[in-house]
Amino acid sequence: MLIRRITERDRPDWLRMRDALWPNSLSDHDEETRAYFAAETQTLVVFVAEDEGRVVGFLELDFRKYAPGCRSSPVPFIEGWYVEAGKRGQGIGRALVHAAEAYAHGEGYREIASDAEVGNTGSIAAHRALGFDEIERVVCFRRSLDDS
Repeated sequence: MLIRRITERDRPDWLRMRDALWPNSLSDHDEETRAYFAAETQTLVVFVAEDEGRVVGFLELDFRKYAPGCRSSPVPFIEGWYVEAGKRGQGIGRALVHAAEAYAHGEGYREIASDAEVGNTGSIAAHRALGFDEIERVVCFRRSLDDS
């Protein structure tokens, strides 16, 4: 297994896995991944996991002004973290997070943050296994003003 920074030749795999992680937004993912490689400056850092010559996972690290429970700003934040179902449980996700942590630490940051949907028990367990502390849980609401 090899963890490395993404290259443009990885874009089709990144696009495929983004759509698996965040379904029903393929056109948005296509536009965002194209923009990533077209940008002259980029804050997003993307790592990929390659296993037997095939890209099987990715991690997107960005920097937020604020993250719950964090003392510093900006905060390195894991925006997306995905490993193909057939490759989970083999340390690939852990290696991706370690690469993000090493990058952030090397840039002078002292903490890293992430999140998971309340019902995503697999992701919550993976975060806990890597030593992340749960800070809070949130339920978000929406109401249309057109129905008033």
